[in-house]
Amino acid sequence: MSHEKKIVFAIGCHPDDIEFTIAGTLLLLKDRGHEIHYMTIANGSWGSATMRREETIQTRRHEAQGAAELLGAHYHESLVDDLDVYYDRKTLMRLCATIREVDPDIVLCQSPSDYMEDHQNAVRLVYTAAFCKCMPNAPVDPPTPATFKDVAVYHAAPHGSRDILRKVVRSERYVDITSVIDRKAAMLACHVSQGAWLDASQGYCAYIESMRENSALVGKLSEHYQYAEGWRRHSHLGFSQTDIDPLGELLGDVSWVDPNYEKWLNA
Repeated sequence: MSHEKKIVFAIGCHPDDIEFTIAGTLLLLKDRGHEIHYMTIANGSWGSATMRREETIQTRRHEAQGAAELLGAHYHESLVDDLDVYYDRKTLMRLCATIREVDPDIVLCQSPSDYMEDHQNAVRLVYTAAFCKCMPNAPVDPPTPATFKDVAVYHAAPHGSRDILRKVVRSERYVDITSVIDRKAAMLACHVSQGAWLDASQGYCAYIESMRENSALVGKLSEHYQYAEGWRRHSHLGFSQTDIDPLGELLGDVSWVDPNYEKWLNA
């Protein structure tokens, strides 16, 4: 299936967040010739029980760069320390400058309701920065010209496909990542420092296996695929002139839209 080349910007919260819930979709898009950009807002500074802050930051930066290189994506630097992901003007204007620089057609980010506040704040920053990219008076840092291209924002399924109050979250579109699950695991394996850390801090026993289990759970919810990633489309208002769905256009042959999504949405 042939499509005009698109620019896709994946923005996660911490190094390795993209690999858990977004990377399979990115691999499929990259294989189809689209331009992929990769960024995490936080630098992973708190993500170690053995390394000091600066060593942790450098280690996790190197690991994220390795994952982006494996994907064939353009890597963008993080902005703040872990737990400093606040919905504040300074961070917002820095992120908006990066989004203007990339000028994406598609922005992929995490769920607006995920298990930790850093993730939720990151999502708010992402879609607000994408909303502000066309506002010339926004004091972005560094100064970067406003862009006016339509953009579509999508939210991944939360970890465990449940929100912070444990309610099951149904996705609108399920993307079949079965063909790239091993490559997704290889990207996650780049984050070597996180194996022991997640086991110790969150009980993620074998974090790559946890990713596979989460992808299998999304696949089960899809009722169609062995491994899947789930996506919900953000409202187009303020982002595009019409209710566009470029992800569906690009991956429609390897994805399925749940016909009961509206029922789940309004339940």
